[in-house]
Amino acid sequence: MNDLVTDVKNLELETLKNLRSSKASNTLRAYKADYKDFARFCIKHGFKSMPTEPKIISLYLTHLSQTSKFSTLKRRLASISVIHKLSGHYIDVKHPVITENLMGIKRVKGSYQKAKKPILINELKLIVDVIDKDINEERKTRNRALILVGFAGGFRRSELVAILFEDIDFVPEGVKIFIRRSKTDQSGEGMTKGIPYFSKSEYCPVISLKNWLEESEIKSGKIFDVSDKSVALTVKKYTALAGLDSKKYSGHSLRSGFATSAAELGAEERSIMAMTGHKTTQMVRRYIQEANLFKNNALNKIKI
Repeated sequence: MNDLVTDVKNLELETLKNLRSSKASNTLRAYKADYKDFARFCIKHGFKSMPTEPKIISLYLTHLSQTSKFSTLKRRLASISVIHKLSGHYIDVKHPVITENLMGIKRVKGSYQKAKKPILINELKLIVDVIDKDINEERKTRNRALILVGFAGGFRRSELVAILFEDIDFVPEGVKIFIRRSKTDQSGEGMTKGIPYFSKSEYCPVISLKNWLEESEIKSGKIFDVSDKSVALTVKKYTALAGLDSKKYSGHSLRSGFATSAAELGAEERSIMAMTGHKTTQMVRRYIQEANLFKNNALNKIKI
C-alpha cells in the first residue's frame, strides 16, 4: 500500500512538472506576473483568488477596463485560467458572466490597438548607416548584425536573442538558422529560416553575421549576449539617432517591418508565414493590408 501511495505521489509530481514544462519559461513568468495583479485585487477587496469564481473574475475585468487595453483584459483572463490549471483547479472562463461582460466592455471601449510602426527598407538603411558611425568597433559590428538579422529573419525578439552558434549553418546561398523553440512552437519541434545574401554588401545580414562571429570569436552558445528588452532599447536608440520618432517603434518593428516590406514587394502570404512562423493568417493579412493601403487604393483610379 505504501509503495502504491509513493508511486502515485511520484506520478503527481511528474505530471505537475510536465504541466509547467508545457509553457516556455518567459510565458510562464508572464502568466505569474498577471496572476499576481489579480491576487492583489482579491486581497484588497476581500475575495478568494485561488480557487476563484467567474463573478470575481468579471469584477476584476471591469476594474481593469478602466485603465487597460482590451487586449490586456484577454491576456489577464488567460493567465488566471492557466495558473488555476497548474494549481489543480478549474475555472470556467467561458462562463456567461465573464463573456457577456467582456462583450459589453468591448462595445464601450473598442478593441483597437495602435501598433508600433514597422521598420521598412528605407528606415532600415537609415538605422544601419547610423550604426556604422559608432566608434566602438565591437558594438557596431554586433548591433549591425542584430538589426539586419532580426529584420531579414522576421524574428521575434525572444527568438533572436536565443540563436545559438551551433544552430547556424552558412551555405553558398546564404545562412540557415535553426530556431529551437518559439512562441507558437511550445513543443520545441523547431524550424529553420533561410536568409539569402543581399545584393548590397553594406546591408547584407549574412555578411554582417559573419563579420560579427569573426569579430567576437564566438564558437558556442548564444551569438547575441543581450536580452529581448535590449533589442527593443537598441531599436529605439538607433531610430532616434536616425532622426525617426523612436516612440513609434519597438523591438517588434523589425519583425513587422520584414512582413510589411515583403508584402509590399509582392511576396505571397505563405512565403511570409514560412519565414515568420505565424500559424494563422490573421496577423500576416494585417501586414499585407498595411502594405497595400496605397498600392491598391481605389483613389489611384481617380485623376484630378
